Amino acid sequence: MASEVQSGNVALLIDADNVSAVHFDAVLTVLAEFGTVNIRRAYGNWKKPALKRWEAIAVEQAIMTQQQFDLTKGKNATDMKMTIDAMDLMATGRITGFGLMSSDSDFTPLVTRIRQDGIPVYGFGSAKTPLAFQNACTRFIDLEQLEKTQKKSSAALDEPAVPGADPQSDTPVGPELKTLLIDAYGSVKRDEKGFARLADVGRLAGNRSSFDVRNYGFKRLSDLARTLDYFKVETRDGESWIKRIR
Repeated sequence: MASEVQSGNVALLIDADNVSAVHFDAVLTVLAEFGTVNIRRAYGNWKKPALKRWEAIAVEQAIMTQQQFDLTKGKNATDMKMTIDAMDLMATGRITGFGLMSSDSDFTPLVTRIRQDGIPVYGFGSAKTPLAFQNACTRFIDLEQLEKTQKKSSAALDEPAVPGADPQSDTPVGPELKTLLIDAYGSVKRDEKGFARLADVGRLAGNRSSFDVRNYGFKRLSDLARTLDYFKVETRDGESWIKRIR
């Protein structure tokens, strides 16, 4: 949710058998929030025609391809190789963040272990990724929704701004998110008028789950908050504050 580029050393590990190459640029943009993606590795059986697009991107984007043969019919050993490499990288003490492109819940124990060392892990996969993996990540981002959000943001830059217009999402905000945000609001410090810093609410919500506003079609938490009828949003010196109104 932050927009500043940080000076960390990020490792991006890609389950190329499991995710599409069309999302790579969008993933790099997100990972820039907490560092430079100096390590880029894509794992898969490169004999498969389905990985041709990944091959092309690997050349363009300096991605190291890791060959992993299917040792058993119907199975691949990609997840084991990725896990071993992630642990080796973590052991160097030089990695400040991980990105994992996969929808495979088998990586849940790996994510849990990495986070035990205080290293953030951003997961990128499909909306159908098992919740165990999604919730294990510091943030989990739906790749299809991420593409829609970034395309919408790009389109907005090409159109004249409409005064007073609020961004609209194509993805409905369900009761789970409402409960998460209200609980977070109720747990942070509020002023005498009942307003809380939106950044504090977002930080606490992020600590409790893999919540990320991009999964709902927004680039910033403040844009999402302005569409919620149970919060009032006001700006003070460039900072957003919210108050629950129902």
